[in-house]
Amino acid sequence: MPPSKIQLPAQRTGPPLFGTSRGTDYARLTRRIRQAGLLDRRPGHYVARFTLTLASFAAAGVAFFLLGDSWLQIPVAAGLAVIYTQVAFLAHDVGHQQVFASKRHARIAGLLLGNLGIGLSYGWWIGKHTRHHANPNHVDDDPDIRVGGIAWTQNQAGTRRGAARIFARWQAFFFFPLLLLEGLHLYVTGVGALWRRDVKQRTAEVVLLAVHTVGCLTALFLVLSPGKALVFFAVHQAVFGFYLGCSFAPNHKGMPLMEGRLDYLRKQVLASRNVHGGWFVDHALGGLNYQIEHHLFPSMPMPNLRRAKPLVEAFCREHDISYHDTGLIRSYREILGYLHETGACLRTPERIT
Repeated sequence: MPPSKIQLPAQRTGPPLFGTSRGTDYARLTRRIRQAGLLDRRPGHYVARFTLTLASFAAAGVAFFLLGDSWLQIPVAAGLAVIYTQVAFLAHDVGHQQVFASKRHARIAGLLLGNLGIGLSYGWWIGKHTRHHANPNHVDDDPDIRVGGIAWTQNQAGTRRGAARIFARWQAFFFFPLLLLEGLHLYVTGVGALWRRDVKQRTAEVVLLAVHTVGCLTALFLVLSPGKALVFFAVHQAVFGFYLGCSFAPNHKGMPLMEGRLDYLRKQVLASRNVHGGWFVDHALGGLNYQIEHHLFPSMPMPNLRRAKPLVEAFCREHDISYHDTGLIRSYREILGYLHETGACLRTPERIT
């Protein structure tokens, strides 16, 4: 269990340690994983997942049009948000080359799932997510912990002013409510990236995202009265953002922050948290609960992560590397405890460092 007050790992300067004996640890682990066949693709699994997810998507659409202008549409809004999140998990796996060997096929599938399917700029997300994977929880290089709504370090908290300072002071209490806006945040940020021309194949992304946006809004206001349409939209976005945020948050939030250089194996393991909970948690979180294994082997298909876990955990024990695995509720407690501790410097200003 990580301490409530974050502790930095041993700091190093210079290039990663791939040239040293410790730097070959990852190569040894990779051989074990490869020999177990855990890097092989699982086409049957993804055919089944794609079929089930897209069929659920279609069923939700049929239910929407059959129910018409009714308050019974609210459960449909929530159910469609759950399906959106499962589509996001598929887009994540596609982006990591877990599904297709061809990068071209993966990009086409990613654009259809992301931009057209759930209104997420796939190109923008891939760029950000790639930088995150390269340096998870690194205070300077991980885009997921840069300055934003949440203060991830006491230095970030100390720079807040006005309402943002009050928010950071009690940010642990606002964390879960803030997740209700995560879906909208991803949409707006993706649109901003397209506007700034920060993504490749911008024209295709803009067209697909526009088709998604216009199609969804047209369906809402053709089938529902304005009041019901707004409630449907609010419920859908809130559930989508909350579910997606709750799925990604346990991965790294509250784990040690990194500075300087560590070899690849230790950098990925020390910054990541696994969440156990059996079959239901595995599928509810899209396999992201095996975050250590996923960060070590991003192209490993989701169903193989569970089988890789005992091999990775045993290897970490052999090499005295801290491997953090906890339950889902405990992971959220650790996140909230860390956020509350980070904001403590604003409740007792003399603690700012």
